[in-house]
Amino acid sequence: MLWALVLWYTDDSFFDTVLVVALLMVPMTAVSMRFMKAPYGRFAAKRGWLAVNARLGWMLMELPATLVFWPCFLSGPRACETVPMILAGIWGIHYLNRGFVFPYLIRVPKRGGATFGLPVWGTGIVVTSMHGYLNGTFFSRLGQHFTEEWLADPRFLFGVALYAAGLLLNIHSDAILRNLRTREEVERGDKVYRIPRGGGFAFVSNPQYLGELMCWTGFTLFTWSLPGVFILTLSAANLVPRAVETHRWYLERFPDYPRSRRALVPFLY
Repeated sequence: MLWALVLWYTDDSFFDTVLVVALLMVPMTAVSMRFMKAPYGRFAAKRGWLAVNARLGWMLMELPATLVFWPCFLSGPRACETVPMILAGIWGIHYLNRGFVFPYLIRVPKRGGATFGLPVWGTGIVVTSMHGYLNGTFFSRLGQHFTEEWLADPRFLFGVALYAAGLLLNIHSDAILRNLRTREEVERGDKVYRIPRGGGFAFVSNPQYLGELMCWTGFTLFTWSLPGVFILTLSAANLVPRAVETHRWYLERFPDYPRSRRALVPFLY
């Protein structure tokens, strides 16, 4: 009975155990987010134990997704096959942007601004390490459906298209937010907030979160895997409450904030 529980998804007991732990993190995160705001960005605490600035914090969080993924992927027996290589290429593009380009472009003051606390980047390191292990291993070792026929499967085609659209929306929205403050305001450490306009902000208050969720929905489809379900549902558990809170924050702070915007999903939510 116990062995059946351990080997419930693949024939790799360690992989399945890590996957169970990962999936259990989703309801825990969803419950915790009902009682707290993720303490980064505009909701960051003013001081924190072992706090770092946003640039370093994001890099620390996202780096394991690269450092753990590639050894796991390259050690697999199918690492040189077509579909696993394509999936690894998409992964590489995503975390080149998320782990290196995005943090590099964040505007942070030269002094102060160390509000990215240990609970955020510490938890992030755990999540991205598990994420990297699960997908690196699944792509090149355990994903039996990753044959060349998978490239013509509607789930793969639609998933890649949705992922690409979400990535573009995410990058464009981040650029709009990044340019709301001038470099001089950033250097002085001024807490200046403005209404973002253009692109996805014409419809929702958080197009960057919508883009992220589109990416992981597409990822789940084109990998057709429970590791994909893990990162999608964990992201939703974190980002949906944060999107609602951010939307409420805009409405309360700016009397002229566009009332037609929704929090996350255009015209609906």
